[in-house]
Amino acid sequence: MVFVLKLICTALIGYLLGNVSCGIMMARLFGHIDIREHGSGNAGTTNVLRTLGWLPSILTLIGDALKALIASWLGWLIAGDAGLLLGGFCAVAGHNWPFFLGFRGGKGIAPSLGMIIAINPLLAVCLVIIEVVVVAVTGYMSVASLVNVIAYPILTVIFLHGRENFPLFLLFSLMASAMAAYAHRANIQRLFHGEENKLDFQKIKFLSKIQQRRKKG
Repeated sequence: MVFVLKLICTALIGYLLGNVSCGIMMARLFGHIDIREHGSGNAGTTNVLRTLGWLPSILTLIGDALKALIASWLGWLIAGDAGLLLGGFCAVAGHNWPFFLGFRGGKGIAPSLGMIIAINPLLAVCLVIIEVVVVAVTGYMSVASLVNVIAYPILTVIFLHGRENFPLFLLFSLMASAMAAYAHRANIQRLFHGEENKLDFQKIKFLSKIQQRRKKG
């Protein structure tokens, strides 16, 4: 019973931390806008990158990863490996569907990275390398994220097969991948119809047009 209460506490902490949207905060800070009313309407790193430029995007990525990393670490302190996984998973869920923001959040890639760093930093580095390579080759951030949906459980087997509670880590990798795939369902449809937008890095500036207008104003 005590362990169940610890898991419930871990889940609540993770979900509440996930509700802290760094994308929305960076958009308010750098552009005085609601990022969900611009671009793809998403509050994640990629839409911040397209709309506001590199600096707000990098800060969004770091912040959203950090909140899940903290949730995972707190979960581990409270309930061991089960708490680590549950805290991180709930932080991703809170990021994607934040109660305090009308359930309009991001797609969970940045907080998933934070959770995976807590699980195994080397595994996280491999996923980042895959993401960068696929984006560089295809120009699609969504394709890179979907490739990692497949890669994450495979790399979990490679890196964690000898670890205690391995079945639990594998189960959560499958659940996290399924959640990420569901969050990208609209992207999948656009890819099939050839309507997904590529990232044009030459057009992305350190200081976005919105910020430039603010400075002129």
